[in-house]
Amino acid sequence: MENVTFEKIQEANKMIRSITIHGKEYATVEQRIKAFRSVYPTGSITTRIEKLEDGVCVISATVCALTDGDVQHILLGTGTACEKESASQINKTSYIENCETSAVGRALGMCGFGIDTALASAAEVENAINQQENIKKSVSKSGKCRKQFLKTCASYKINAEKYLEKRGFNSDNPPKEADFEKAVKDILESEKD
Repeated sequence: MENVTFEKIQEANKMIRSITIHGKEYATVEQRIKAFRSVYPTGSITTRIEKLEDGVCVISATVCALTDGDVQHILLGTGTACEKESASQINKTSYIENCETSAVGRALGMCGFGIDTALASAAEVENAINQQENIKKSVSKSGKCRKQFLKTCASYKINAEKYLEKRGFNSDNPPKEADFEKAVKDILESEKD
C-alpha cells in the first residue's frame, strides 16, 4: 500500500461531481466509489446484512485498503444504514439495494470521500425528503379533526409532523380522524398539567 495522505484524498474529492438538493451540494455514492478507487485501486468495500425482517433492512459496510504485500486489510471506515420497504415507492422493490448503497456511501464518507459539504449522500437526502413529503401528504388528506389538530398544534407551538412521527404515523400508517381527535385530547390534557 502506498503512502496515502489527506492531500491525495482531497485531490480525489475534486473529481467528484455533486448534485444540488434544496440548495446544498451532495456527492452520489457512485462518485464516492470512483474517488476511492482512484486512491485505493486494490482496496475493498464489503457489505453485510445485519437485519432483514418485517420489511426493515439494516446493512453495514466496511472499507479497507491492502498492505504492501496485498495480504492484510487495513480498516479505513465503516458505515451503517437502515431502510424500510414501505418508506417510498422505489423501496417497495429495492429497499435492500438502497440500504446497501447508503451504507457504502456512509462508509466512504467516514474515510473522507465526498464529504466536503455533507456526510449524507445524495440518495440518503432524497430518501429522507421523500419520507417527509409522504407524511405531509397523509396529514393533509384528513378532514375536520385534522384541522382541529393542526390548530391545536399551532396554538401550543407543537410541530404537527414531528408529533405524528413520534407516535408511529407515516405514509404507510397515516393517521385517521379518530387519531387526530385523540391527539387533540392528549395535547389539551398534557397542557393542563
